[in-house]
Amino acid sequence: MYSVRMRAAEGGPHEQGGFHISGGETLVPKALLEETARTLIQKALKHSRGDADFIQLTIEKVAEEELLRLAPLAVSTVAVKSVEEGRLQAGEYLQRFGVSEKAIAIGMNLLQSSSNLRGAVVLNARSGERLDHRGMRGVRATRMGWSREGYVRWSAMYPELASPRIAEALVLATKVAHAPFLVAELCWSDDPEYVTGYVSNREKGYVRITHLKEKGDMNGGRIFFVSDDSELESFIAYLEQKSVLLL
Repeated sequence: MYSVRMRAAEGGPHEQGGFHISGGETLVPKALLEETARTLIQKALKHSRGDADFIQLTIEKVAEEELLRLAPLAVSTVAVKSVEEGRLQAGEYLQRFGVSEKAIAIGMNLLQSSSNLRGAVVLNARSGERLDHRGMRGVRATRMGWSREGYVRWSAMYPELASPRIAEALVLATKVAHAPFLVAELCWSDDPEYVTGYVSNREKGYVRITHLKEKGDMNGGRIFFVSDDSELESFIAYLEQKSVLLL
């Protein structure tokens, strides 16, 4: 298997102040490398956030014995009619997962004011304190994808959800949910055309909420809420280095 990762920016590389346009990744067998690379490059070139002039594609071989094989999170959908209702529902779910009202408010304020956040923000689930100290770079969950059989089985169970966007998001949410010290995740996209977001954790699954921002809004990202006893280095090491394949 190979990890294939893409990131794209406008105005130069992210590290030199470039505006984040798009990112994506997956795990694939060698036979699908060229097709996958082409798909990710097309995603970078045809994104509604802007015209990418920096595209980085990274390909790394992953040993079979290094793979952590996981079942995808259970999926449910909460249909709402407005951003206000959607965020209220997201907050209620997050409280049930164990996140405090203070931490939820801080997380939502971060997402609604961040248009160039490249990775996730890590917050203490009780105090709301930011723990990663990485600015706009944040923490990226990487090295993950579907097995061919797993995706076929999942898409047959959820035919109405079997789009590349949702499948990719579910892979990420599943990997994150199994991270040590993770309490919950909150996410809505920075894509101005996509208004659905989600909350998730290991026990309750992946809960889609149909309206977490207004169409045309380029702000968004993801928040990882972690427990008081979290060890940040091991948490980040799992997200950035452990290879996960969904079955």
